[in-house]
Amino acid sequence: VYIHGLVRDAEKQKMSKTKGNVIDPLEVTENYGTDAVRMALLQGAAPGTDIVLTEERMASARAFANKIWNAARFLFLKMDYSGVAPSVPEPPGDLRAAPLEDRWIFSRLNRATADANRAIAQYRYHEVAQTLWHFFWHEFCDWYLEIKKLRFREDSGLTEDWRSMLTVFETALRLLHPAMPFITEELWQRLRAGSPAQPKSIALAPYPQPKAEWSDAEAEREMELLQQIVVSARNLRAEMKADPKLELQGTLYGRDSAARIAAQESEAIRKLAGVQLEVRAGEAPERGGLMHSTTEFDLILRLPAAQLDARRSRLERELEQLEKLVAASRTQLADEGFLSRAPAHVVETRREKLAQYEAQLEKTRAALEALR
Repeated sequence: VYIHGLVRDAEKQKMSKTKGNVIDPLEVTENYGTDAVRMALLQGAAPGTDIVLTEERMASARAFANKIWNAARFLFLKMDYSGVAPSVPEPPGDLRAAPLEDRWIFSRLNRATADANRAIAQYRYHEVAQTLWHFFWHEFCDWYLEIKKLRFREDSGLTEDWRSMLTVFETALRLLHPAMPFITEELWQRLRAGSPAQPKSIALAPYPQPKAEWSDAEAEREMELLQQIVVSARNLRAEMKADPKLELQGTLYGRDSAARIAAQESEAIRKLAGVQLEVRAGEAPERGGLMHSTTEFDLILRLPAAQLDARRSRLERELEQLEKLVAASRTQLADEGFLSRAPAHVVETRREKLAQYEAQLEKTRAALEALR
């Protein structure tokens, strides 16, 4: 029996009928789902502290359950497309020759498995919830599944790509089962349909244990570099306010392994960031488009001429407007009559706005200069 702290409301008040802040478990279970309520409780169950249970936390946990369900639905649809029967396949053998994303995800899965087992042994159930949430949502769904979409082929059957995907997904379900038993049981039953030798319930299947052969620090470093390239390209696109449907051209100047990774994973970068990159070794020139630099690479993106002209015109208008606002604010703050008559909080607000205008002015000038 695990004894946890009090469950308090959103204001960290003790629940009582007198205060009227009691949460009806039947009601919230109906609204958010049993698994979501369990996950919300686990997230706040740090030893030595009370659990703060809020509607926002339960809604967030429901969104996580939906994420699991939608990922599974996508996988089952793609299995039909590829002619892969539902099953729990044997794990892949030697991963050294596997694609980067497979070596990375197995290493991250191994780390999550070790962390989850250690947290369970120490009764730190909030860490179990946080570890598995991060792995499934931010690593499996956000990156691995998105890259693996590029590998699936029609009527391919059970390829090594599918073997790796199903192994990771099935293991993740078993890891999540103690926290979210109902959704994981439902999905695991659908997956094991073609594997009668598997236990009748996920509750009877062994809990995953770490495997030293899955650990791959080099793959984690290389994948981190790929993620930096993709995120940098996405951020540059956002700064440019480029059309999301428009594929941009760019150049990546890589140092050390960055150029190799960018060339090797060019298709993944194109799909994930909407950028077709030319890869070069060495340092980037000073100008040539909007640029983002790290210690590993310099990334330059270029807008098409029509969009470049429109972007330049928009920035010039924005620059002109900001210059007027800055000049007006400085004039007002230099007026002794205004400073003596206006309340202190009004003067302080004007100064804060001036600082914001000046910061935005510098950003706009830099953006405009990068387009010249």
